[in-house]
Parts: sequence; structure tokens; C-alpha cells
Amino acid sequence: MNGRFASTLRRLFARRIVLAAAIALFLVVTTAIVYPWVSGADPNEITVSQRLHAPSGEHWAGTDELGRDVMLRIIHGARYSLLIGGVTAAGAVLFGTLLGMLAGFFRRLDAPIMRLVDAMMAFPDILLGIALVAILGVSLWNVMLALVIVYTPRVARVVRAATLVLRELLFVDAARALGVRTPRILWSHILPNLMSPVLVQVTFIFAYAILAEAGLSFLGVGVPPDIPTWGTMIAGSLEYADKAFWTILSPGLAIVLTALSLQMLGDGVRDLLDPKLKKAT
Repeated sequence: MNGRFASTLRRLFARRIVLAAAIALFLVVTTAIVYPWVSGADPNEITVSQRLHAPSGEHWAGTDELGRDVMLRIIHGARYSLLIGGVTAAGAVLFGTLLGMLAGFFRRLDAPIMRLVDAMMAFPDILLGIALVAILGVSLWNVMLALVIVYTPRVARVVRAATLVLRELLFVDAARALGVRTPRILWSHILPNLMSPVLVQVTFIFAYAILAEAGLSFLGVGVPPDIPTWGTMIAGSLEYADKAFWTILSPGLAIVLTALSLQMLGDGVRDLLDPKLKKAT
């Protein structure tokens, strides 16, 4: 088992860019979890006398308009941004897989479910997110709920397409002939074969959610300003961008690094699970 796992890792990280992405993502997650616990520093500590100081040995990423350490706030903000991305990816995959399986397996449910999915996907993600947050209200959990609703249709379409193929295969017909009940067929025969496309969607939606949260916070309809996500940091420092560019550059680089790492890792997982697609591209 260990040999098989090691072989899988070697194939996954055969491309250096995928390995670099995995290392970068590991460092971001580890730092976000460990450093605030070890340091015990307050990311919201205000020191007006040190406001808008450029990056230095004392403050590696400088300070913001209230004298708060930008690097410390980026590290603490990573917890919230990663939480939003993780919860959104998990929720979208859970509900998207359920809807996709129902639409793909039951012909009567296919049309109504997919018309709803098509209607939701007709709106740009950011506009639909703004509308949902406006209805639900501005809070951390409402933003995550809105993003789950936004990205569920993406997963549903992918899962439906795979389910349409799987339901016509011989092992499903054999299960039906043996009298296996439909819920058991879905759970034991259909769902395990959906793991490959679903795992790829997890990495992509994780990255999309982090970017979407930053966009919503930048527009003022995302997470409340008192929560130091990367998006709220950029939104709060926009007024001082001309005189203290580092207040926007640093959280912006954190967003780009994390989202790009997730995208590259998702490409690696896709190539590992579907070698034919790798050859085609």
C-alpha cells in the first residue's frame, strides 16, 4: 500500500510546477495555522505612530493606515480566506454531486434540475454572488453560503455528464438485474466512479472561492471589514494605494500565489486521473 501511495505521489509531482505548487500551498496552510498560535500577536493592534511605514526588518510587509503589521494580518487573514475556500469547495461538491447524480440517473429529474442549473450559470459568478449576499446579508457565513450556491451548478454539470455515461454501463445493468435498489446503486456503483472529476473540481472551486471572496470584499459586499481576509485588506487600503502600495501588493500577492498553486495542483490531479486528457493537451 505504501509503495502504491509513493508511486502515485511520484507521478503526481513528476512535473516540477505541480511540486512547486504543492510546496507553496503547504507553506501557506502551515504558516496560517502555526504562526498565529506560536506568536500570539494581535493582527488588529493599532500603532498610529507607525502608520504607513514601508517594509523593513521590523515589519516585513510594512504597516497599514492604522499602523497594523501587514504581514501579520496576511498570515491571520489566510485562515479566513482558506476557510472560505474550503467550506465553499466542500459545500459545492456535496450539493453539486447530489444534484448531478439525480439529474443524470433519473430522466424525469434531468430537465427541471438542469434548467435551474442553466439559469444560475447564465449569470456571471460575481454578479450572482453580489445578489445573494445582498439578500442574505453581509457576514462571513453568508458569504460562504452565497459562494456555495454560485459554484454548485459547475459541479452539478460535470457530475451529470459523468453519471449519464455510468448509468448505461454493464455493471449498473447487472446490479439492476440482481435486484439491487437504486439508492445502493447510486452509493456503491455510481458515486465511487465520480471521484476523479469531483476531486479536480475541488481544487478549482477552492481557488475560485478565494478569488470571489476577494472580489466581493473589494466591492464592499463581502466579509465585514473587521475580519482580516485578504479581500478586506485590499478594500480597506485602496484609499492609500498611491502612497503605500505595499498595503495592497502584499495581500494581492498572497491571493495570486494561493490561487495559482491550487490551479496548478488541480491540473496535476487532472493529469494523474485522466492520462488521455494530458496527452490531448
